[in-house]
Parts: sequence; structure tokens; C-alpha cells
Amino acid sequence: MRSDVLTSKSPRIDVHGETYDSVSLYVTQFIDDNYKLGNKYIAIIHGKGKGILKKRIHELLKNNNKVVDFYLNNWNIGETIIVLNIEK
Repeated sequence: MRSDVLTSKSPRIDVHGETYDSVSLYVTQFIDDNYKLGNKYIAIIHGKGKGILKKRIHELLKNNNKVVDFYLNNWNIGETIIVLNIEK
């Protein structure tokens, strides 16, 4: 199971309640900051709901060259785990 690379100390951002447009800024900045800090594994909590935020976030991740991989957390499908292009 891949979710074991994420620990309770891994960086997370919760975007519940954000709009479709504002989530773009938050997610991009979160990725940029963690890339600079050298964090390989991060997570975005978007919730389950209707999947609008999840869809937008996944679109952003697909087009970000700092992202190697991303997937839903097996234990919480309201959270996406992201693997950044960091050599560790």
C-alpha cells in the first residue's frame, strides 16, 4: 500500500470550502513551497462531496512538472497524496 509513505508529520493542506478558482492558487503555492523545502510526499484534503474540488486539483496535478505521481488515500478518499519530483 502506497499511503504508508505519508506520516502524521507530512505536510497537508485542507481546501474544504474553497472555490473552484481559489483552489488553484492554494494548491500551486503549496506544491511550490514543499518542492523548495524538499518534501517528497504531501497531501491535499479536498473532501468527498460532489468531487468538484478533487477534479480541479487532479487537473492541476496532471499539468505540474513538479508532480511525479498522485493518488487517492486508500483510507480516506477525501484526500489526495502527491509525490513530488524530489530525489531522496
